[in-house]
Amino acid sequence: MRMHRRAALALMASTLPALKVAQAQTAPWPNRPIRIVIPWPPGQATDLAGRVIAQRLSEKLGQPVVAENRAGAGGTIGTDAVAKSAPDGYTLLAGSSGPFTIAPLLQRLPYDTTRDFAPIAMWGVSPYLLVVKPDFPANTVQEFIALLKARPGHYTFGSSGRAATAHLIIEAFNARAGVDALHVPFSGSAPSMTALIGGQIHYSIETLAATFPLVRQGAMKALGISLKDGSTLAPDVVPFARVPGLEGFDAGAWVGLVARAGTPAPIAERLGQEIADGMADPTVRGRFESIFVEPVPRGPTAFGAYLQEQRELFQGIITRQNIRLD
Repeated sequence: MRMHRRAALALMASTLPALKVAQAQTAPWPNRPIRIVIPWPPGQATDLAGRVIAQRLSEKLGQPVVAENRAGAGGTIGTDAVAKSAPDGYTLLAGSSGPFTIAPLLQRLPYDTTRDFAPIAMWGVSPYLLVVKPDFPANTVQEFIALLKARPGHYTFGSSGRAATAHLIIEAFNARAGVDALHVPFSGSAPSMTALIGGQIHYSIETLAATFPLVRQGAMKALGISLKDGSTLAPDVVPFARVPGLEGFDAGAWVGLVARAGTPAPIAERLGQEIADGMADPTVRGRFESIFVEPVPRGPTAFGAYLQEQRELFQGIITRQNIRLD
């Protein structure tokens, strides 16, 4: 009798861990902390936006949602980490244009964004401003284009780096406008803006975050903005798309939530709905606007279509301009 009891107790002890695992697997999602991998250093736009969403999801899902910075290699290290994670809704990605849309067009990567990821919800887009020094002899995009066309190869433009999003957007603008100018790459947007203010380059098209504070201070002048419908963050700046020859021009740096491909549909739908509700909240929208990200929420289908459009846009720029990484 005693032996039977011991055997029963041993059997129960051996099956308890497996039982706990099974219960954890069948418990409603989420039943433990979630992490949002941010493939950039703290303080960058994707990081700030990702933390806004992490806080919102923490409040609504009843579990901690932790923002985890995994920077390096232009955002591709953190992106690859999510590509190799389990598709269980516990490891998500704060996706952005550089490592998700542009990098795969320029280099061989260990992940395939069309195969390894599922778009959940787009949060917004960072607009880009065409900026010049205050004394530059043009006050509109049309006047600017006319000046550059009159002196092909004379004017210079700066970017935050070769093949960076800013560089590709400027090349797209130049090609559509039919202007010929010399590219001067810098190691970031701040050095590029410093060079513009100092007169080392003639113009740039950079993020609203990098340019608008300087425009407000009178250190530079904004002539146009890259989003087709303009931006509520800079309502007085005319969209490029309203200029003859630039109709339909629409480019920016998107940010959004992405999951591992194969994430169960109910989890993806829950995440998408919580983010849609959050982006309708004036407080959340205000926090995005404070970091110069235009709130442009898109659900999974619209987000997926937008990603395809962006791939085609930047692939066209890279091919036409023969842009390569050094």
